[in-house]
Amino acid sequence: MRILITEDDGALATALQFSLQQAGYAVDCVGNGAVADQALKDDAFDLLILDLGLPKLDGFEVLRRLRRRNSAVPVLILSGRERPDERVQGLDRGADDYLVKPFSLDELRARVRALLRRGHGRGALQLTHADFGYDTVERIASVRGRPIELSMQETSVLEALLNRFGRIVSKQQLVEQLRADDSDAGDRAIEACVQRLRKKIGGAGVTVRTPNGRGYMLDYLEQ
Repeated sequence: MRILITEDDGALATALQFSLQQAGYAVDCVGNGAVADQALKDDAFDLLILDLGLPKLDGFEVLRRLRRRNSAVPVLILSGRERPDERVQGLDRGADDYLVKPFSLDELRARVRALLRRGHGRGALQLTHADFGYDTVERIASVRGRPIELSMQETSVLEALLNRFGRIVSKQQLVEQLRADDSDAGDRAIEACVQRLRKKIGGAGVTVRTPNGRGYMLDYLEQ
């Protein structure tokens, strides 16, 4: 799951990014509305966390442009504006939730989880291949219905492979995926990660292949 934080308070943005990365999300931060608007045009995000008092382009304008592009990405507004009419204005303009500053990080994470569930209600929450399952919101993998424990790196690699199930993902793409999650990454880290994943999903009817050394591919076991 990839989240964009648009917040011009550097200390707050750093705290939010760290908290959400610790929860297992890939997080990008930008400090003004114009950069946020461009990022939302260029890249795909699962959630936007949006401050209203932004330089160059205020939060309401970022939101207006996002919805004019018919984007359905969930939006959580963070704001010091606490009057009821201001909250109503934010929701009426297309936000999905509104959180007044100051707030607890626990509450923020809970609202993020709720919005991601709601946002993915139009798609599959649970991906299933043979006896392997993956909850895309809670980021929990299972073999024959039993959850398996994965590290943050293993989860990131698994998600990249799941998103292209049956197709090759290059080693460089996996390295970039790990770096997006603020993890130290390199060829050896990927190789070790893949080896651990193979063991953990053993018996589920799927495996990670290395077709002709061109990268990695999550696929069904040959019968």
